[in-house]
Amino acid sequence: MKTILATLTLVFAFVWNASANDPAYESAMKKQLQAMKSIQSADESQAVTNGFLRIAEVKNTEWLPLYYAAYLQTIAAFRFEVNKDQYFDQAMELAKKAEKIAPNHSEITALQGFILMGKLSVDPMTRGQELSGQAMQLFGKAIALDKENPRAVTLMAQMEQGMAQFFGQGPEKACGMARMGLTLFAKEESKVTENYLMPTWGKREAEQVASACK
Repeated sequence: MKTILATLTLVFAFVWNASANDPAYESAMKKQLQAMKSIQSADESQAVTNGFLRIAEVKNTEWLPLYYAAYLQTIAAFRFEVNKDQYFDQAMELAKKAEKIAPNHSEITALQGFILMGKLSVDPMTRGQELSGQAMQLFGKAIALDKENPRAVTLMAQMEQGMAQFFGQGPEKACGMARMGLTLFAKEESKVTENYLMPTWGKREAEQVASACK
C-alpha cells in the first residue's frame, strides 16, 4: 500500500510539474503579453483578449490567462469608445473565473477592485458611495494577502487620492502609499526575467500619484 501511495505521489508531482513548466503554454503566454504592448484600438485589444481566452480553454487550471483577459477588458473600457459597463462587467466575470482557480490571490483581488474603480468612473455621482467602499475593501484584502504586491498598494493610493480630492483633504496618505508602491515596483523589477509571466503593470499609475505630491 505504501508503495502504491508513493508511486501515485510521484505521478501527481510529475504531472503538476509538467503542467507548470509547459513550454507551449509559456510560449503562448509570452506571445500574448508581447502583443499587449502594441494595442492601439478596441479591436486589437479584443483580438489579444481572445488569444488569452483560447489559452484559458486549453489550460483550464491556470488563472493567469483569465486574469490578463479581464485586465485587457478593463483597460479597453478606460481607453476606448466602447460600452464601458459591458466591458467592466465582462472583466469582472473573467476575474471571478480566475478566482475560482486561485482563491484568495492578491493579484486577482486587486484586479477586482480595479474593475470596480472603472464601474465607479462611469457614474461617480450615483455609484461612488457604494462602489468606493467595495473597491477599498478589495484593495485592503489584496494588501493583506500580499503586502509586497505593488499593484494593490498603488490602486489603494489612487483611491485615497480621489477620496482626498473629493472631501477636500490632504494627499499625505495617498502620497505615502504611492511612494511605497514605487519601492515595491523596484523590488519586483529585480525578479523579472524573460520567462516572467506574472503581472508587472501599474508603475506608471504609482508615478502619477507620486508626481502630484511634489
